[in-house]
Amino acid sequence: MTGAAIAAKLEAKVEALFPLAADQLPSDAEATVLALLDALEAGTVRAAERGADGVWRAVPWVKRGILLGFRAGRMVQMSPKGSPFQFFDKHTYPTRPLTLEDGVRIVPGGSTVRRGAYLAPGVVCMPPMYVNVGSWVGAGTMIDSHALVGSCAQIGARVHLSAAAQIGGVLEPVNASPVVIEDDVIVGGNCGVYEGTVVRAKAVLAAGVVLTRGTPVFDLVNEKVYRGSADAPLEIPTGAVVVPGARAVKGGFAAEQGLSLQTPVIVKFRDEKTDLATALEAWLR
Repeated sequence: MTGAAIAAKLEAKVEALFPLAADQLPSDAEATVLALLDALEAGTVRAAERGADGVWRAVPWVKRGILLGFRAGRMVQMSPKGSPFQFFDKHTYPTRPLTLEDGVRIVPGGSTVRRGAYLAPGVVCMPPMYVNVGSWVGAGTMIDSHALVGSCAQIGARVHLSAAAQIGGVLEPVNASPVVIEDDVIVGGNCGVYEGTVVRAKAVLAAGVVLTRGTPVFDLVNEKVYRGSADAPLEIPTGAVVVPGARAVKGGFAAEQGLSLQTPVIVKFRDEKTDLATALEAWLR
């Protein structure tokens, strides 16, 4: 059966089961959830996809299937009895089992990948980090210490998520804009990229940049402002180098006190000097 056929079959089952309450679910509901999680881990289905027009869109039925998994699950103790680390969660969402054949490097130290997440061969996980259900992480990406890849986030190939970077997740509403980091992006330490944001390929986010749908981003090179809206995400252009900035608050008390608001600023677009400054991380792979 082709990937498209598997997806169509799963979609039909999920859409039939999702309206049902937990006590109305048939006995095969769990099998549908597990099949969806298997497909997510294999990369044959995704929680968000890029269309031919370049626009990223959520795949609502996949998100419904993930939510169905919580409804179909029961609370269990996931850690061995007597362990100093106690975990209690829905039995449908344990940690994802990985083997050497998966080609994913997980350095010792307390990292967790949840069931239903796709990690391509060559992904490097530095401890401690966390990858949540429904997320997709491309080949050669490094997830550094204390970094989070949230539910259904889409991370491209050869991305570096630096220490303490937070990539937000979006499960509800099911049609909400996904959080997307495209190929070859550098995300600096302590950055936050949240719901309704798409960072296009080869962009660089300097340490401390925070992006949300409601964040205005000022482009000093092209003299324009990028904003998200109710119908469209905030998009960081290809190759943009974004740093934390500030803008004055005008009028009244704020002006008297010299107050300003945090705002990201595009100061340049990626060039040879930028690539040289970020090339050293290749030695860590």
